[in-house]
Amino acid sequence: MTRTMHRTRQLFASAALFALMATGAHAFDTKARAAFVVDVTTGTVLLNKNADEALPPASMSKLMTLYIAFEAIREGQLSLEERLPVSQHAMSYTGSTMFLNTQDRVKVEDLLRGVIVLSGNDACAVLAEALSPDGTEQGFARLMTQRAQQLGMTNSKFKNASGWPAEGHVMSMRDLSLLATHIIKDFPDFYPMFSEKKFAFDGRAPSNTSNRNPLLSLDIGADGLKTGHTQEAGYGLVGSAKDNNRRIIFAMTGLDNAADRAEQSEAIVNWAFRQFAEQTIVTEGMPVTQAELWLGAEDSVDLVAEKDITLLLPTMTVGGVHAEVVYTGPIEAPVQKGQRLAELIIQPEGLPETRVPLFAGKDVAAGGFVDRMMTVSQALFKRIADQPRGEAQAQIETQDAS
Repeated sequence: MTRTMHRTRQLFASAALFALMATGAHAFDTKARAAFVVDVTTGTVLLNKNADEALPPASMSKLMTLYIAFEAIREGQLSLEERLPVSQHAMSYTGSTMFLNTQDRVKVEDLLRGVIVLSGNDACAVLAEALSPDGTEQGFARLMTQRAQQLGMTNSKFKNASGWPAEGHVMSMRDLSLLATHIIKDFPDFYPMFSEKKFAFDGRAPSNTSNRNPLLSLDIGADGLKTGHTQEAGYGLVGSAKDNNRRIIFAMTGLDNAADRAEQSEAIVNWAFRQFAEQTIVTEGMPVTQAELWLGAEDSVDLVAEKDITLLLPTMTVGGVHAEVVYTGPIEAPVQKGQRLAELIIQPEGLPETRVPLFAGKDVAAGGFVDRMMTVSQALFKRIADQPRGEAQAQIETQDAS
């Protein structure tokens, strides 16, 4: 028996499913230097523009400080009501601050809101010094880098807790999106803070009480996370929005001004929700195709998926979703129901491919003596029939002579 790789083309279509147009999904044409958009619900990457380039993240890197602070609270190292001292170093920060001074002892909960809503550089330094292995912001930055690597953020390195411009302080847009995903999933109790629009700490800074996230007031499902801006980095935003059961997360940087940031952010959210929808293209237990069997009581077996296959696909499409089933066959019997036999490769144009294992839909026993002899005979005659006439005749004569 010669076993070869079998590839069976499939076309999935239903009343609810419209496949990709010939041109595929239209990519969002962003002005940002780098951007990354992911549908968290399905894990589908919708946009990747220089997403792995390590760039200055400005205040968006404050998300890493917040993640470590959330972990410390969860693990009992900090409490929300605990009051932390303000060092001369923390007070010396300018830019966006809570206007803290060395006479203050500030509640952790206020510091968290000071970072999230007010983007306070001084608040970041206070948290950093409290959690640093050596009591310094530099020591905390090393901890940030180490923890980021553990979370899979391979293009992130930190020199401080706030994103203050510093050589070598960089993050990628993919890393920022991954970090945002962890914050939302790992700390659902803290995440609502990111949608708070105002925080007036102690009445000290009437000019710095509003959240700079331009999406929060638009009623488009946005609920976080963090803006950023320095001269080196340009304008950026890590955002997230939810529509029914779908959530998207995006990160972008390198925009020229706050107006571009607001316009691009809103456009990305609308594009992601309007141009893509979830569709179930394979139902659990329903045959996708059949695999050829060798020496079995039956010649083939249904291939099924163990669960529904739901993909995010462009909404304005026609035709069917093209895919192929791949297996090495014919597969020798017996096979058992649920035995993994093949792989379904779904390739929507303009989106990443999806690979799904396929399994035997039922038990198929090995064939009896008669079945096996018939299978072998059929294979032999087919092999002879496929040969040139002279070679086939010679083979038959050789068999007759024997």
